[in-house]
Amino acid sequence: MRFLPLILLGLVGALRAGSAPDLLNVASMKRPPLEEIRYATTYNFTGEKLYPFPVAYVRRELIPCLEGVQRELAMKGLGLKIYDGYRPLPVQQKMWNLIHDEHFVSNPAVNRGRHTRGTAVDVTLVDKVGRPVPMPSNFDEFSPRAAVTYPGGSAEERRNRDLLQRVMIRHGFLSYPDEWWHFDFKGWENYPPMSIGFQGINR
Repeated sequence: MRFLPLILLGLVGALRAGSAPDLLNVASMKRPPLEEIRYATTYNFTGEKLYPFPVAYVRRELIPCLEGVQRELAMKGLGLKIYDGYRPLPVQQKMWNLIHDEHFVSNPAVNRGRHTRGTAVDVTLVDKVGRPVPMPSNFDEFSPRAAVTYPGGSAEERRNRDLLQRVMIRHGFLSYPDEWWHFDFKGWENYPPMSIGFQGINR
């Protein structure tokens, strides 16, 4: 019984860590996606470096689903590139302060964000040598071309976009209508938002 307080202290410590044990680096996957973490650079819509280092974390429940996506895409000579995963709530607030448009940036005052729960990913398709395939718009392009149902662009771009949608949905994700690259894990709204910074997560 004398060891029980130590166990309890350990559990309390884990809780204070901001649920960090629930977040895993996608680089730990058996088939990890190619990474281009734009928010760890100035090459993003804010023009500022928002993350201290380039990494994509997701809830552990997403890993088997992403693995399934990668396996299916590999049979087509394709794979995923990931732009973003978990996003700390203060970063989400900063984005909202710059872009007051709920079509493209979640308002923290309404739902506390989607990426803040570790259940959202921003992804695209790459070929077998890692080259992005054509899509109707660029990542984080806040225009009608970013919509999942955008009828313009080339036939190839629409085919690639629609393929990404079908495969992600088949493996447990929900499509976000205004951004072809954004996908939410089913039941995302049942997970709590988090503020923990990347430095507080075991890499």
